[in-house]
Amino acid sequence: MRKKYFIPLTIVVLAAFIGTLAIATPNGKTKGKDKVLSKITFIHHRKAYGKPPWAGGGKGNGGGKKEEQGYYEYIAKGAKWKTQEDFELNPNCNDSTATETIITNAVDSGLDEWETAGGTTELSIFGNLYINEVVNYNDGNYRGYNTISFGTYENANVIGVTTVWGYFTGPPGQREIIEAHVLLNDDFVWGDADTNAALMDIQNIFTHEIGHAAGMGDLYEDAASEETMYGYSSEGETKKRDLYKGDITGITKLYSN
Repeated sequence: MRKKYFIPLTIVVLAAFIGTLAIATPNGKTKGKDKVLSKITFIHHRKAYGKPPWAGGGKGNGGGKKEEQGYYEYIAKGAKWKTQEDFELNPNCNDSTATETIITNAVDSGLDEWETAGGTTELSIFGNLYINEVVNYNDGNYRGYNTISFGTYENANVIGVTTVWGYFTGPPGQREIIEAHVLLNDDFVWGDADTNAALMDIQNIFTHEIGHAAGMGDLYEDAASEETMYGYSSEGETKKRDLYKGDITGITKLYSN
């Protein structure tokens, strides 16, 4: 993943023009043949905190349930990026254990894990990664660009939040992801869990979160606990850094069609 640096003002000016185009439609309903822009937000809870009330136990939009195929779910069948888009990373967080180098390398690795389907094939889902110390999650609002950042969240047991904007209804071939925002909750102590098991591992959590941005949904079955898209995590966990068989099957099918 190539990294570039640019002037933060570029984004601020861009937002002034694009902000008026945001059409927030929480129900995602379509009128006739119109495409309606809507958003989906995923909440990643700390293990043992309890299943979110909206979680369907992994039941969702259909995915592989056979053991040899693994477990996976989609945001909406067919919903994916139609073009490669860049992401803006703000590496600032509260933890001295998480240096800019550690954060950037972890984010790079997480992006590459999905782009290469765990090293099995080249899917090239995302564009370049830019460093921008101005961007933030900002409630996942639509802005015309994609962000990754740290920040506080109202629930201290929520590790990460990802909001994905796109067209999620209508024929699967017309569904599309057009924007995504990832927040890592700064109430946790972040870093590289290989060096300290008490840390929340950046690469582990980010790989899960960016999986949503690629088009993947959460899983809650106990049998799916080895998958990167399993919906719970905890300090010291690193197994989500690498895609498991259901993750690989799901992302490959999504971007091969």
